[in-house]
Formats: sequence, structure tokens, C-alpha cells
Amino acid sequence: MTREEIHQKVVEILADSFELEPETIKPESTLYEELDLDSIDAVDIFVQMRDITGRRPDPEKAKLIRTVAELVDFAVEERAAAERGDPEPETAMPV
Repeated sequence: MTREEIHQKVVEILADSFELEPETIKPESTLYEELDLDSIDAVDIFVQMRDITGRRPDPEKAKLIRTVAELVDFAVEERAAAERGDPEPETAMPV
């Protein structure tokens, strides 16, 4: 999956899950301020991100994500970690 494909999938997740218009979701869009998501929404996003990354997200890294571009970067890095066979994080995301 290319970076552009990952970006499109992230936009699709955000648009479908939170009833956002895809054209309003820009790389620089902030998740909490501009897209008006909250911490419960973030957990939902990361559950769905597993379909993209193929692994459980690292909650410590996930807490630092503030923009759509950072979310895409995170997915790219996690896919690379999965392909390398890196172990999944010990701590699961809260449910």
C-alpha cells in the first residue's frame, strides 16, 4: 500500500466514521480542533487503523498524533514495522 493509498484510507475512515466531508479533511487538519474529534473517537480510529497497519497500535505513539498527516505517518511507520516483523507493543490501546 502506497502512502497515497494510506492517506485515502485514513480520509475514508474519518469521513465514514464521523460523518465528515472527505474534501474537508486535509493533511494539516487537526483531529481534535478542526475535525472536532475526542478521545473516544481516537480509540475508534486506532481500532480501524489496524486494518491498514496489520498490527496493534502503540498507545504511547498514538497519544502524540494531532493532525491527519501525522496519522498517515503513523500508519506508514506501523506498516513498515509489521513488514520487518517488529513485535507489537506490550500495552494495548484502551477500549
